[in-house]
Amino acid sequence: MKFYSGVTLVTLGVENVERASVFYESLGWRRSKGASQPAITFFALNTLALALFPRDALAADSGIDPGRLAPLGTFSGVALAQNHGSRAAVNSVIAQARAAGATIVQPPRDADWGGYHGVFADLDGHVWEICFNPFFPLAADGSVTLPL
Repeated sequence: MKFYSGVTLVTLGVENVERASVFYESLGWRRSKGASQPAITFFALNTLALALFPRDALAADSGIDPGRLAPLGTFSGVALAQNHGSRAAVNSVIAQARAAGATIVQPPRDADWGGYHGVFADLDGHVWEICFNPFFPLAADGSVTLPL
């Protein structure tokens, strides 16, 4: 039996699956028509998939009392990141997110660590860092190659 290390699926709990799906589609992401259903949407992202699932249902499925969830708009302690090959690409994605209704948490700027990044919160408050990191080369499929 082979075991895999790494993340293959990230599921975001959302208030409205269709509204959240349209938001990500407006960023240029393509919904998987074959895997998605009215109650869950899947997007293929290089080497992993992103799922959008009702927040209360995700809590219940995880064995968590939905009444104990942090209120929307509070920081969950998790940030997702998307790396791009240039500063211009970062600016473009942040502009797309703004146009789609995201809250710009931090406009694109030079980062202390030597790259360039901006941060937005999606319609449900999930935080995304969009960055150009000259120290993490990107493969042809957009996946990150970490230095050894």
